Amino acid sequence: MARTALTREEVLDTAAGLVRQHGPEALTMRKLAAELGTAVTSIYWHVGNRESLLDALVERTVADLGAIRPRGASPAERVVSVARALRRQLRAHPHLVAMVHERGLTERMFLPAQRALVREVHAAGLRGARAAGAVRAVQFQVVGYVLVERNRERAPVQRPGEEELWDTAAAEGDEALARALAGPVDCDALFTASVRALVKSLLEPGA
Repeated sequence: MARTALTREEVLDTAAGLVRQHGPEALTMRKLAAELGTAVTSIYWHVGNRESLLDALVERTVADLGAIRPRGASPAERVVSVARALRRQLRAHPHLVAMVHERGLTERMFLPAQRALVREVHAAGLRGARAAGAVRAVQFQVVGYVLVERNRERAPVQRPGEEELWDTAAAEGDEALARALAGPVDCDALFTASVRALVKSLLEPGA
C-alpha cells in the first residue's frame, strides 16, 4: 500500500542517501519512489521533477557547509577547527559536492567557510592581501588534501607497496623513518599536523 504521509525533507533525505551511496546517475524518480514506498507522482508533488530535486539537494549541501562554526581559544585554533570541519564535510558528501561543482556553485559553497576564516585571520591581526592569502591557503590545503585522500582510496593495490619500498638504505640510514614511511598513513593526524603548521606560519607576526 502506498504511503499516505510524506514530507519534502524525507524525500530529500532519502534522495541524498541514494546519491551518497551510488552517485547522482543512480538517482531516478522511480527508484526514489520505491525507496520511500510511495508513488512517483507523490515525489513530483513534493520536489518537482528530477532537475528540481537535484537543485534542492545542491542547496542543502551548500547550507550544510555554511553551518561550520569555529571552535577554540585562539584564532589559530579556530582556523584549524574550520579546516577540519570543512574536510569532514567534503569527505562525507563527495557525490553531493560534485553536484554542487557541476552546477557552478562551488564558490558559493565555500563562501561561508571563507568568511569564518576571514574573521579569524582578522582577529589574528592580518589585513588586506595577506589576510586573503591566508584564507585561500587554508582552503586550498583542505581541498587538495581531500583530493589526495580520495585518489589514494581509489587507487589499485600498489605493487610494490610502501612497506616494500622503504628500508633503511632508502631512508639514508634512518631506521625509524623507514618504519614510519613503510607503515599505514594516519590521515587525520597528518592533516591536523600539516594544517597547524600552515596556520602557524600564516599567522606568525612579520611572516
